[in-house]
Amino acid sequence: MPRDHSSPAFLGVSGSISGRIWQGPTVDEDRHAQALVQEAGVPPALAAVLARRAVTTPEVPGFLAPALRDLLPDPLTLRDMASAATRFLAAVKDREKIAIFADYDVDGGASAALLICWLRDMGRQATLYIPDRIDEGYGPNDAAMADLAAHHDLIVCVDCGTLSHGPVAAAKGADVIILDHHLGGETLPACAAVVNPNRQDESGDLGHLCAAGVVFLMLVEANRRLRADGITGPDLMAMLDLVALATVADVAPLIGVNRALVRQGLTIMARRARPGLAALADVARMDTAPTSYHLGFLLGPRVNAGGRIGAADLGARLLSCDDPHEARAMAERLDQLNTERRDIESAVRAAAMAQAETRGVDGPLVWAAGEGWHPGVVGIVAARLKEATNRPAVVIGLENGIGKGSARSVSGIDLGAAIHKVAAEGLLLKGGGHRMAAGLTVDQSRLDAAMARLSELLERQGAGAGGVRSLHLDGVLMPGAATPELVALIEQAGPFGMGAPAPRFAFPDCAIHSARRVGESHLKLSFSDGMGPRLDAIAFSAYDGPLGPAIEAGRGGRFHLAGRLELNQWNGRTRVQLRLDDAALT
Repeated sequence: MPRDHSSPAFLGVSGSISGRIWQGPTVDEDRHAQALVQEAGVPPALAAVLARRAVTTPEVPGFLAPALRDLLPDPLTLRDMASAATRFLAAVKDREKIAIFADYDVDGGASAALLICWLRDMGRQATLYIPDRIDEGYGPNDAAMADLAAHHDLIVCVDCGTLSHGPVAAAKGADVIILDHHLGGETLPACAAVVNPNRQDESGDLGHLCAAGVVFLMLVEANRRLRADGITGPDLMAMLDLVALATVADVAPLIGVNRALVRQGLTIMARRARPGLAALADVARMDTAPTSYHLGFLLGPRVNAGGRIGAADLGARLLSCDDPHEARAMAERLDQLNTERRDIESAVRAAAMAQAETRGVDGPLVWAAGEGWHPGVVGIVAARLKEATNRPAVVIGLENGIGKGSARSVSGIDLGAAIHKVAAEGLLLKGGGHRMAAGLTVDQSRLDAAMARLSELLERQGAGAGGVRSLHLDGVLMPGAATPELVALIEQAGPFGMGAPAPRFAFPDCAIHSARRVGESHLKLSFSDGMGPRLDAIAFSAYDGPLGPAIEAGRGGRFHLAGRLELNQWNGRTRVQLRLDDAALT
């Protein structure tokens, strides 16, 4: 439902400590929630969450228990899927030599692992090739594809390839299948199949799939054909943990079939049957059942660390590993690389933020470029700039007159299409991606012109015109109502992530009993409304902005607090805590 931005600020908060206006449920959402309580028997807090997602009374049972069999599309609705499945199965049947060319991020690694595990279950092997981020850059290149073609019959490109006309042509003597989700151009590479829901001749109905989702659909079609021939294919349900990880880590919207894939994938992951993910969860010190938060902020960054600053193929090898001891060693190495990545990121982030602020952060685009900035962290830093400014952001590392960068967008702005257009106009050497994330390569001499043109295109889409940032809240709760049972109830509407924001509630007029800094920049506090028990809260990176200092200075005072509820398990005890997003003085 559209939100009325002219309506009064929720709890009267028109300028919070973080400089945001709080917006609560609209009048229509309140009425809808009341109807759900009466007609569907849904508790008020959950009804508020469902109302914001426009779930109708008849849809409630299916929304709270999404069944993959009901939501999974027919793979053959995607163009070239029949050709891809036919050629892939022919290679399996004839014991041809298969190579997998994958991107170096989580989506690429998980996509490759899906194929490797499926082939292994069928008694087949494949060669894994993931390009080095620094030496080769993103996607297929002529030399690598030509070399693979000289020794293989089939090359399957996953999470890349849709714009790689030259490299695909260089793969002489081998067939090429592309399973991708990045925005396609007007023409496609000449190959056996290009399966991509974001081809220009697709409807876009499945455009929210990540590459692993596309790979999964091809394997569904492959299994269906095997079954028609009386052959039992590999257990695809057991592979949904990989699809879930890729979907969340690639920031794909958790809507439609994606929501069901992640929900079922989290259930599979909790069984710890995949040695690589189990080892990774252990080194990340995960001691609770996995959630989308764990995928996006604990597991995903560690898988990514190999492609960012270490061995490009380490993440994919871990995800496809079937030896627990080998998996443990790889997980520990990825954990070390992730620590190194954080240190590098911190230095680049500080420099990029300072440069962006000097240039100005009020326009439609925030960008920064620096000599020697590590290509492996520019995407993360771009995400940090985006979060800090609520603007699309581009961060570029320069070396020898060439800039390689990553871009991150905000909701409602199609950044991939804009970058693709700037590349087509010749201001970029190359560029592409999808709505929320993209990559680019630019000649340093054309950097300012390219960023000016990109800013112009983003402004046409409305970037930078949003005014004061808003914090959307689902309703009001008292600290005493924040029980484990309530959290479990709300989680039925999950998983939460991109396109399905976690429910956030306001706790009005509460006293801060304790507030202290923990770690480098986090805030730990406890509060109550004076009528019930105290509730603990944590605000990550609170001291990177005004929130931490303001609450610590106001200890003993009264605040409106806002955030999401979560369960915190420690020493065998399960307690509710608030993940604090914002606060306002009463």
